[in-house]
Amino acid sequence: MTQRASILSKLPTNLPWIARYPFSRMRSYLEMTAFEKKQVVITIADHFEPAWKKGGFLDKKGQIEQLRKFHAMARETGNSVYDADGTKFRHTNFYPAEQYDPDVLDIMAEMQAEGLGETEVHLHHGDPGTDNSEYLRNVLSEFRDTLAERHGLLSRTDHSPEPKYAFVHGNLALGNSCNGQHCGVDNEFEILRDTGCYMDMTLPSAPDASQVPMLNMLYEATGDLSRSIPHRVGKRFEVGSSIPNSPLIMTGPLVFYFPKRFGGLPLPRLDDGVLAANQPYSMSRFDRWMSANVTVAGRSDVIFVKLYCHGFFDFDQSHSIGEEAARFFGEVVECGAKTGKFSVHFASAREAYNIAMAISENRKGGVDQYRNYLLKPIMSS
Repeated sequence: MTQRASILSKLPTNLPWIARYPFSRMRSYLEMTAFEKKQVVITIADHFEPAWKKGGFLDKKGQIEQLRKFHAMARETGNSVYDADGTKFRHTNFYPAEQYDPDVLDIMAEMQAEGLGETEVHLHHGDPGTDNSEYLRNVLSEFRDTLAERHGLLSRTDHSPEPKYAFVHGNLALGNSCNGQHCGVDNEFEILRDTGCYMDMTLPSAPDASQVPMLNMLYEATGDLSRSIPHRVGKRFEVGSSIPNSPLIMTGPLVFYFPKRFGGLPLPRLDDGVLAANQPYSMSRFDRWMSANVTVAGRSDVIFVKLYCHGFFDFDQSHSIGEEAARFFGEVVECGAKTGKFSVHFASAREAYNIAMAISENRKGGVDQYRNYLLKPIMSS
């Protein structure tokens, strides 16, 4: 199949969000306020799989070697790039439950203790025979408790001992949104809610069939949580909103841009916030992320930029955690400080959620004071 035929074959499943896209962009432009200094909260959701190997999986020894190299890169970058609050550059590491290894998680706990990235939950599922509600509930509950009790990871509130977690769905199939592939559990959102998931960071997923029409937004799913794809409709999170009854959904930027022309016509390309070598860094790219304008409605000065990467794709590591990442994000922090137009704040998924909750309760001032507003890391306690 040619590339053009491949793109055309995806068009029917992408039409719902493409039709919504102009309205999303119009909203962003209308809400963007000139001359207002922005606080830019940057969260990097790393689909964190040290077992990854092109064409297969690494053994235990190979995983530990991969992870030690990653740890060294994360430390070097984190020690050279700090945000406006003095917080190190780091990822939030979404580790797959089905690949659990205690020695790997011990190293990840070391990284968190150094301020190099909190650990959250990732899961691939969809195997025939086991892909049902009971299996999913058990896997998430057991993995949640193991991370908390054995490794001191995840977080909790002051009012409840139950661990809380953020989530990224494997293969992007959140809420059985990929035509029955990679997730066959219709009531996945119910299970996420019941097992302590406070926020999902799977989206955007375009041009995959799992992309829903909700774009560039912080929102709560308003569909029937007992049925598939309840997040295809939702209510935008705003100042005055109460704590969501299901996982808050923080989407990353999904923005068309036009880097090339063909026959005099501009050719569109999608920027979905991926940190990868085939999407080079530039300040114009940072401006695209800003232009998505993911905010708590009613508070325009705080913009949430949720990016993502696969930290163990060796061909992308320079851009995700290594030299190119250090160069670019250092440049962004410096640009904000020099121009006075924005400040950069590196935040974990948990911290970004806390900041959003504080804003919804109309808390004022700098975002740094709200990093531990509701959810606090179990490790620190």
